Amino acid sequence: MTNVMPTPPPGTGPELLAVGETMAMVAPLTGDRLAEAEHFRLDAGGAESNVAAHVAALGHRAGWFSRLGDDALGRRVRAQLKARGVDVSSVITDPVHPTGLYVKDPGNGVRYYRAGSAASQLSIADAELVDLRGVRILHVSGITAAISDSAAGFLRRLMRRARDAGVLVSFDVNHRLALWDCAVAADALAALARRADLVFTGRDEAESLWGTVSASEVRAHFADVPELVVKDGSIGATTYLGDQEVFEPALVVDVVDVVGAGDAFAGGYLAALLEGATPAERLRAGHRRAALTLQTTGDSIDERVL
Repeated sequence: MTNVMPTPPPGTGPELLAVGETMAMVAPLTGDRLAEAEHFRLDAGGAESNVAAHVAALGHRAGWFSRLGDDALGRRVRAQLKARGVDVSSVITDPVHPTGLYVKDPGNGVRYYRAGSAASQLSIADAELVDLRGVRILHVSGITAAISDSAAGFLRRLMRRARDAGVLVSFDVNHRLALWDCAVAADALAALARRADLVFTGRDEAESLWGTVSASEVRAHFADVPELVVKDGSIGATTYLGDQEVFEPALVVDVVDVVGAGDAFAGGYLAALLEGATPAERLRAGHRRAALTLQTTGDSIDERVL
């Protein structure tokens, strides 16, 4: 059993469309702690748009849909994603609600300033506006379901629209403890995962959410998901495709910051899926992309230095 990519139609629309909140991200230029750092970067950061940027960097047409505030940060985020080759032409500019912001403190997590953000206003009506013509993969994550009730409704409706249209739905669990605790999130995220064709989750987050302690137990919990990818940090990742199980070890790198590595992995994996790669090749492509991100404080990679 395998996920088979539909033949792309002629045109220039995105092959992969990623949907979800992107915020402005502030981080030290080096791995210094936030309190001691002297130089910072101001970048676009969001799980789904990160995936789109990685897919675009690997030579595929990628788009991103969400809401941004009608403010300087929103304009900067839009421009930065566009510069990375991501189609942002359908993004909604919200005249009332601001663009969210988050700050990285290397080695000490992330602080979010996103309450009342433009993206939290996503609604079922917005889901009807998303253009799925020509899209081969819709990529979403559990973060959207956590930022507001209306955004959760948006996500469920969009996933249904995509599946009805024959678009492969890729879902990254992406549990964020700062947004909702495990007791609240577990059932909601499991229900969303079971609506998808392809699911990404970390072994550790799956253990926190569902009490599964191994990749095989995660598979048993989601036996009805056609394609399941379980990531296990520096150990490696396993793809379950029907009855098939494929493991690939992670690459050994000097880690500066782990934030964004999961998005990079998904981007590499999905780009390889678009190319018709085997499960093992998809996993290796994901590891290669994640390894690059682990060596920077940003969520993105400066392709000019590769």
